[in-house]
Amino acid sequence: MSACERQMSGGTAPRRVLSHALLFALLCSTALVATSGNAAAFEIFGIKLWGSSDDEDADIVDPLRYAVTIEAPDADEDLVKKLENASALKADEERPVSGSLGLLAKARGDRDQLIAALYADARYEGVVTITIEGKPLDDLPPDAEFSGPQPIPVVINIATGPKFTLGDIRLEGDAAGLLGADFGLIAGGDAGSGAVLKAEASIVRALKEEGRPLANVTDREIVADHATSTLDVTLTVAAGPVAGYGDTTVEGTEKVDRDFTEYMTGLERGRQYSPEEVDEARDRLLGLEVFNSVTLKEADSLDADGNIPIGVEVSERKPRYFGIGGTFSNTEGLGLEGYWGHRNLFGRAEKLRIEGAISGIGSNDLTELNYNAGIMFEKPGVVGPASKFFAGVNTVLEHPDAYDHFAVKGNTGLSYELDKQQTVSAEVALDYSKITDSFGKHTYLIASVPLQYVYDNRDSRLNPTTGFRALAYVEPSYDILNGAAFVKLRGEGSAYQSIDAASKFVLAERVAIGSIIGAGLQDVPADRRFYAGGGGSVRGYAYQGIGPKDIDGEPIGGLSYFETSLEMRIAVTDTIGVVPFVDAGTVSTEQFPDFSDMKVGAGVGLRYITPFGPLRVDAAVPLNRGPDDPRFGIYAGIGQAF
Repeated sequence: MSACERQMSGGTAPRRVLSHALLFALLCSTALVATSGNAAAFEIFGIKLWGSSDDEDADIVDPLRYAVTIEAPDADEDLVKKLENASALKADEERPVSGSLGLLAKARGDRDQLIAALYADARYEGVVTITIEGKPLDDLPPDAEFSGPQPIPVVINIATGPKFTLGDIRLEGDAAGLLGADFGLIAGGDAGSGAVLKAEASIVRALKEEGRPLANVTDREIVADHATSTLDVTLTVAAGPVAGYGDTTVEGTEKVDRDFTEYMTGLERGRQYSPEEVDEARDRLLGLEVFNSVTLKEADSLDADGNIPIGVEVSERKPRYFGIGGTFSNTEGLGLEGYWGHRNLFGRAEKLRIEGAISGIGSNDLTELNYNAGIMFEKPGVVGPASKFFAGVNTVLEHPDAYDHFAVKGNTGLSYELDKQQTVSAEVALDYSKITDSFGKHTYLIASVPLQYVYDNRDSRLNPTTGFRALAYVEPSYDILNGAAFVKLRGEGSAYQSIDAASKFVLAERVAIGSIIGAGLQDVPADRRFYAGGGGSVRGYAYQGIGPKDIDGEPIGGLSYFETSLEMRIAVTDTIGVVPFVDAGTVSTEQFPDFSDMKVGAGVGLRYITPFGPLRVDAAVPLNRGPDDPRFGIYAGIGQAF
């Protein structure tokens, strides 16, 4: 993770970030496009703020500009929007076509797309009429020339007609025993072409899940009854035989080992075919991060042994990468980071990453700057395709408010995907550290065995609308130098629920709780205690600002904590969202959280949806502010707060 990503994430190291962080977030998300000559353009999130586009049209032969008007008097607002989105003429209106022939071709293609959009909305009597310079498209000769003043006027008139519903539903062939209602085919229900095609795919998928890879629709009879505005659907399906996996062949590999790629699919020859396993194999190959694209295709017929061959097509990414990043906060100063990595070190998707960072420039004395450096290695497929071996060495010198910390840590372990939603991991770690905190100077040598379980069925990692994620973490630890033994326990859960069908209103909840048992507060190193407050915790409060403090007002951490958050994520437009939220949390020196001493913060956030996740800006105030707490906090990040 780059410094830009870490500053924005509000995850493992929450920060108190004010207006400078918002500026930095924008800079991290900005692309500057410069071209030869005098033309230059500046874009942010794909929106051109300034610059000429003449150079973009230089490759068009005989450029011809046009202006399009869409008239759909019978359509409601939602349907008008769908039609406009389906129109290539409308989408490309700012870009000229290549002469009169180009305009004719674009208009003919547009009519087909608009009819398809009407069918998707169950408008099977819809009529699309396109005129160019006032002449109907069908009346224009193939070599028509438009010589009038530009832009050439193009008018699209759409008579939508009535909306059809499903009528008689019949499933035949090997699907005769299935119920159409189980797949969304219900008399009086949605008759849109998309709904019918989705039902077809679901029926075929259901048969494939029985181990029948050749299942397909052999005949489709769709009859639109214009007198009753109903759509009768008859589908004939052939299931085909139950089969196992045949040979897996791989194409497109260059630097990645082909046999290893085949092995990582996990599709063992002879085991019964499963479309879900094929999907998981594709996701697993993409998860190696060495391929730009991965496609798995079943053959059209079974082999001589009655198995289905699987073809894998991949395209590789560049193996090496590097980057630099920076952070700035008015409270924590300037931070710089650099990293170099290799995605395919020995040809089997082994990863090596070396990184270093320095922070606190401008806010700390030169003798109290923060340093971090590490090297990490990963090797997938060590005990089966679902496994991953990892190892690393990291050194850190940091000076947060709670303590001064120098440490060298080494770890090695294994993670394993039980299935698409569940992952377990185990590792052994050895951590040598010197820490100065409110209790004095201490030297530790901690041996630990972190164990973790994660269940995650969210529909998106960066912007979930449904599903939930749960994490359970146990870390038994032993201080070899001082003889203290303790166990760190932590659990987290977050859930997401769409209030409406379009997911314009999403309710998000998060709960986290933790406890350290087996040792007193002074026996637990300061960097392993619990802290709360800040952008990734309870917004409105300072980083590490919630919980017990020493006589100088500095945080000392605790043996237990509890946090919870509630957000309503409201989509104002397709790209803009507003998020009111409430956070609460507490930290205690006891082994169980003290719920009577909860700190609560509330605020509102702004979201801008980008291809790499939402850009987040949150403003919050503490509702039960203490004398040392700030009056407000502003936080910026990429991705939702949780």
